[in-house]
Amino acid sequence: MSRLLAALGFGLMLLPGGCGGESESPPAASTPAPTGSPWFESQEAARGVEFTLHTELSEQHWMPEIIVGGGAALDFDDDGWMDLYLLQASGEGGNRLLRNRGDGTFEDVTEGSGAGDVGYASGVAAGDVDGDGDVDLFVSNLDADVLLRNDGVGHFTDITAQSDVGDEEWGTSTTFFDADGDGDLDLFVCRYVQWSPETVLPCLGIGFNDLETPDYCKPNRYPPSTDLFYLNDGAGRFADAAEASGIGSVEGYGLGVVAADFNGDGDTDMFVANDTMPDRFWQNKGDGTFEEAGFNMACDRDNTGLAKAGMGVSVADLNDDGAPDLIVCNLKGETDSLYINKGTHFRDVTSQAGLSGESFGYTRFGLGLVDFNNDGRLDYFAANGAVLADPEVIEGDPYAHDNLLLQGRQDRLGFQPIEHGGITSVRACTSRGAIFADFDNDGGMDIVVLNRNAPARYLANTVPGRGNWLLVDVRNSSGAPAIGAKVELDFGDHVQTGFVRADSSYLTARDPRVHFGLGEREQVPEVRVMWLDGESVTLSEVRSNAVLRIDPQGL
Repeated sequence: MSRLLAALGFGLMLLPGGCGGESESPPAASTPAPTGSPWFESQEAARGVEFTLHTELSEQHWMPEIIVGGGAALDFDDDGWMDLYLLQASGEGGNRLLRNRGDGTFEDVTEGSGAGDVGYASGVAAGDVDGDGDVDLFVSNLDADVLLRNDGVGHFTDITAQSDVGDEEWGTSTTFFDADGDGDLDLFVCRYVQWSPETVLPCLGIGFNDLETPDYCKPNRYPPSTDLFYLNDGAGRFADAAEASGIGSVEGYGLGVVAADFNGDGDTDMFVANDTMPDRFWQNKGDGTFEEAGFNMACDRDNTGLAKAGMGVSVADLNDDGAPDLIVCNLKGETDSLYINKGTHFRDVTSQAGLSGESFGYTRFGLGLVDFNNDGRLDYFAANGAVLADPEVIEGDPYAHDNLLLQGRQDRLGFQPIEHGGITSVRACTSRGAIFADFDNDGGMDIVVLNRNAPARYLANTVPGRGNWLLVDVRNSSGAPAIGAKVELDFGDHVQTGFVRADSSYLTARDPRVHFGLGEREQVPEVRVMWLDGESVTLSEVRSNAVLRIDPQGL
């Protein structure tokens, strides 16, 4: 039981498991279910991913219950295979560490690992905080946050106290990134609302005939919070720099975050998705401070001037111009916001990209732009689930939504429904975080979806006739993933660009290796890697269908 639950003396109350098993009939959806060969199949049992997220805090509707559902892909034992770390909210068994056996199947190695924190967990970041080459874990909780140092022998040590990162307010999505260019990973933590058991407010559902029906509160029932920003001293100890940097000067309902060098000046910026209020673009000034420039960059609200209910976020070079583009997903009744990076500002192309109608009918959380079929164009996946009950949606779980999968268009500027293929044998759930990784190293990106009060889904990539691929594993001088590095594949007529990062989606950390779909190409004329410190390397005539590890000390 979590520290919060133990202190309050509350037990668990499970809702009916309407999405606990495979569908016996096609799931309800706003569009006809796809037919033909599937792009994904639900294989959690066969893969050994046995995990159910329990969220209950009380018999009442306590707000944290409807928000959580996170986890991470990381190679904690550095064997070249991505492992899983899944966050538990109720504390029932704590967080779980699943080791990849080296074939895309998993075994639970939590016992004795030191990774089984029992806080009411929200989000997670993965990165090497002490420069020893091993990937560490930071977990944001409803109560005290936790930093777990990877000891390199399959064991994690809680170093929260000596690292000064144990904030006790409600943290959500979080990311490691090098904010000051010193080679160390700094830490950003979104915080949502100022909520506690002592300040719980009653709220009513909206749209019911019986307006006395209780439901989860909207965020504006509680005061917003400021986000957290910590600078790393290089040994895994952190200093609170929120106020000095300017980040602590702006309040918000923070749920999603990504870090990238959006304006190409060599400094890493941040984008924060806020719920029901303008999103934030933190422009790195290169002197230890950040400027909130969301309005100037035209990405704090959509092109109609609407500030939406931002949740999941993702970054990718959608149109092959070398600049990181940005997408934010929102509440049912609001479209996604897809922003093309123009260097000095963003341009909202949501409607032109075909997302307005497709995304409007779902409340989206976990989000990714990933080339699932390896045709060289990014596809779209969103893990969905309501925040206000609607008995008309799915019988047994009034918060359940179907997940949404769209195929990248040939013009590389948008998406379209998949006429043949889709996700099979998956009943709709209240889905939250989505973890993207190539867990079996076969070149097809898989997805693990965290579901509220239901088993996690392992969606194995089964796209028929997938194209060729390249998975670039870029490391830094310590041997850890080189967060912030850039990879370019130069084909002469165009260049594909990817970014080494672990943040993405919602409350999750993704596979830091850079995945490229190559279509029918059997080799890449040039692969260029550029590290944050200015070092670079060019490789020629690289064969496709391989995991390519690049270590700077070996060049």
